Amino acid sequence: MTSIKTPSTERPTPPDSTPAAALHSGTSDLRALVLNNLRQSGIYVALVVIVALFALLTDGVLLSPGNITNIVLQYSYILVLAIGMVILIIGGHIDLSVGSVVALTGAVSAVLVIQQGHPWWVGIAAALAVGIAVGAWHGFWVAYAGIPAFIVTLAGMLLFRGLTLQVLDNISLSPFPAEYQKVAAGFLNGLLGGQGFDAFTLLIGALAVAGYAVSGFRTRLARIRYQQPVESFPLFVARVVLVGAVLMYFAWQLAHARGLPIVLIILAVLVLVYGLLTRRTVFGRQVYAIGGNLSAAALSGVKVRTVNFWMFVNMGFLAAVAGVIYSSRSNGAQPAAGNMFELDAIAAAFIGGAAVTGGVGTVVGAMVGGLIMAVMSNGMQLMGIDQSTQSVVKGLVLLVAVAFDVYNKRRAGTAR
Repeated sequence: MTSIKTPSTERPTPPDSTPAAALHSGTSDLRALVLNNLRQSGIYVALVVIVALFALLTDGVLLSPGNITNIVLQYSYILVLAIGMVILIIGGHIDLSVGSVVALTGAVSAVLVIQQGHPWWVGIAAALAVGIAVGAWHGFWVAYAGIPAFIVTLAGMLLFRGLTLQVLDNISLSPFPAEYQKVAAGFLNGLLGGQGFDAFTLLIGALAVAGYAVSGFRTRLARIRYQQPVESFPLFVARVVLVGAVLMYFAWQLAHARGLPIVLIILAVLVLVYGLLTRRTVFGRQVYAIGGNLSAAALSGVKVRTVNFWMFVNMGFLAAVAGVIYSSRSNGAQPAAGNMFELDAIAAAFIGGAAVTGGVGTVVGAMVGGLIMAVMSNGMQLMGIDQSTQSVVKGLVLLVAVAFDVYNKRRAGTAR
């Protein structure tokens, strides 16, 4: 006798509809949010801690108006290099020649302007052209000849340092005309008046805060629209207020020194342009795709060779911009200019959140990483610490930053 099984009238409850599953989902989203933003948020905390530490150790001299202005002037060219370097690192490459390119472009400009008497803008245009040509040279060998970027740019470091010595005939050239010097040593002040401070600098600072708030709010709305995890609204507001307060304090200190440095305007424009380039354009998405998974990018139709070529052209251009700024700042060209600049730019990119394996990093992160290096260097100089100890500290900070990146990747892999 066979038994007949009657179908059950109870319907299984969907897993996602249970309170426990909902709680688990919320916890997973929160964990994903923390893991995705730990590296980026950590560098902001690190910057605040380092600034506070050296402000205490230097009895407040670090945050004085004059010293903040000096930090901007002294390290602006490293920040420019860091923009191009982080894009290369995101794409899975690196450039060891940027210090030599800085020296070569400054040398070309000095020969034309100081030796041959051409107008100052001719020297700048020639320097930019040389930088672009150098980038195209590197891009050809990497993208089309298939030689690893490490080898190509290592050869370039030697090649362009030798060309610098030949262009300058092993001597230093100075001084540049006053117009050329204003690129790195000029200021915009007195445009809106102010009693004891420059009102124009404060206005620019307020506009920067407003732009940051609007950009952050739009990014938040976009994440919500695509159902991505976001921080709570009170936390978002607190972050905007904190960053806004820091920016306005920075502007206030500059306004009480010599006003708004022209080089800071150049740097701000570059950060805005390259921030949009990496986040909002097809080229930027292709750079991330190549660095994240080269094979998948190629199968998706990305023209890998073309993108790699233009990444190096861009690096050459930014190295030339840094060369103009550095030669303007030093008011001349020297055969040893730009020595070790590539290491500072690479360190800024990695400390700022770029991944060793590529595919991860931001322009803003590289700027924060560069500022961390700048504050440490300036603070140790104010304390009278010798150069050898400064190098040891920088090396340890870079090692910790990369180790932290590797740890986060392993932790994220374990969480999956």
